[in-house]
Amino acid sequence: MNQNEQKILVANTAIDTLIKEGKIFSGMKIGLGTGSTAMPAVKRLAEHLEKGTIKDVKAVVTSFQTANACQEWGIPVYSLNDKIIDGQLDLAIDGADEVDPNCNCIKGGGAALLQEKMVEYNSKIFVVIADSSKSVQTIGTGFRVPVEIIGAARIPVVKALNALGADCVLREGVKKCGPVITDNGNQILDCLWQNPIDVPKMEEEINKIVGVVENGLFTKNKPIVFIAKEDGSVEQRNWH
Repeated sequence: MNQNEQKILVANTAIDTLIKEGKIFSGMKIGLGTGSTAMPAVKRLAEHLEKGTIKDVKAVVTSFQTANACQEWGIPVYSLNDKIIDGQLDLAIDGADEVDPNCNCIKGGGAALLQEKMVEYNSKIFVVIADSSKSVQTIGTGFRVPVEIIGAARIPVVKALNALGADCVLREGVKKCGPVITDNGNQILDCLWQNPIDVPKMEEEINKIVGVVENGLFTKNKPIVFIAKEDGSVEQRNWH
C-alpha cells in the first residue's frame, strides 16, 4: 500500500475499532486533529454519525482546517470553554509526524501544535493514527520539532534552543512572503538535533524558554497508537 492508502486504512481502522470497543460512544466529547491522516478519520466519524452507529458527538477541533471539515460533514463543533464541554474531553484522535517505540510523538507539521496540545492534553484518552513512515526509533533527529514562538522573541529563543543542541530554521510560508503564521498569530521554528534527545525532558526544557508558546513534543498523555503497514495490516500500541 502507498502512503495515502495507508492513511485512509489507519483512519478507518482506528475509528471502527474505537467504536466497536466502546471507546467512541454516543454523546461523547471528542477532540479532532489536523492534517492528512486526521481528515480521513473525521470523515469516517461523520459516516458513522450519518448511519446512526453513534449519535450526538460533540467535537472540539484543533484548526480551521478541521472546523471546515466538520461543517462540511455535519459534525457540531464546540470549544473547550463551552459549558457542555467544561474543559475535558473523553477522547481525542490525531495524526503525528513521528512516533517512537515509547509512544512519544512529534506533532505540528501543519503548524497546529498549540491547539492540538490543548485538546489532546485535556482528553482522557489520546489516540494517534499514522502511516508506516511515521514510525521511528528516535525522536528529533529526523523530522524537525516545531516550536511555536512569539515573533518579537525570535532571536533570544533561537539562542536558547541552540544552547539545548538544536539547529533552528524559521518556517517560511508557501505562496506567501515571510514566515508561516499560526492560527494563533505566532511563528514557528523547526528544530533538529544531531544526537538522540531525552524526549520528555526536552519537552519541558523548551517550554521554560521565555518567548516559547508551545512545542511539538507530545510525551505527557501517552496515546493509543495505530500504525498502518505497507502490507495492509495495522499495528496497535499501548491499547488500554
